[in-house]
Amino acid sequence: MKSKKLKHAFAVLVILCAAMAAFAALLWFRVIKINHPKGLKGADISSYQGQTDWAELSQHMDFVFVKATEGSGSIDDMFAENFTGAKAAGLVTGAYHFFSFDSAGSTQAENYINALESSTSITDGMLPPVIDVELYGEYTDNPKSAAEAVPEIKAMISAIEEKYGAKPIIYTTFKTRSRYKEAFEGCMLWERNVFFRPLHNDWTFWQYSDHEKFSGYDGDEEFIDMNVFSGSREDLEAITLKTQ
Repeated sequence: MKSKKLKHAFAVLVILCAAMAAFAALLWFRVIKINHPKGLKGADISSYQGQTDWAELSQHMDFVFVKATEGSGSIDDMFAENFTGAKAAGLVTGAYHFFSFDSAGSTQAENYINALESSTSITDGMLPPVIDVELYGEYTDNPKSAAEAVPEIKAMISAIEEKYGAKPIIYTTFKTRSRYKEAFEGCMLWERNVFFRPLHNDWTFWQYSDHEKFSGYDGDEEFIDMNVFSGSREDLEAITLKTQ
């Protein structure tokens, strides 16, 4: 009898494990999507989405962050066109910078500011600047230590705040938030978690999906990242930059 019970228990355990593995695979490949948040929705866009028809794409969202710069010398090819196009379509618009662990924070801030000044000169009504701090390339498995990275992140934050009178929003993942959270103090957080709701409630924006598809763009990247804002339309407009 005991042998039969053990065999039955083992069989149930195997079935449960197989079901959990199948569910995890379906979740990983985005066949199943758990995240369906309510609220104001917005995308983040770069040149990877190619030419964008903002009149069409804007129908699916309330706000958008467009990529401006990366590191100390790179400007996104579509930045000016995306930024002005999104604003003209009536979207609350922001611009983000992809942080490089190989460049000084001060020169990265200069790159971002120069790109914004030369490409659009539009800051009134813009969402606070965003610094995208995520692990990439060789740093995915071997991240920079907090002792090395935090001072450079802080340097960029300080330069952005001095220029625009507001702390930047920090785009972060679980790994970067855990490792570099000292640098993010006082900044609004834009949390990435495309599988589940973030484990904390400190986020202002939440990137809940990296696998949405809409009409209105023709780039090599067929998917768009989607985000939700934690407040109302009035709250969103309240955090935008105001010129004196």
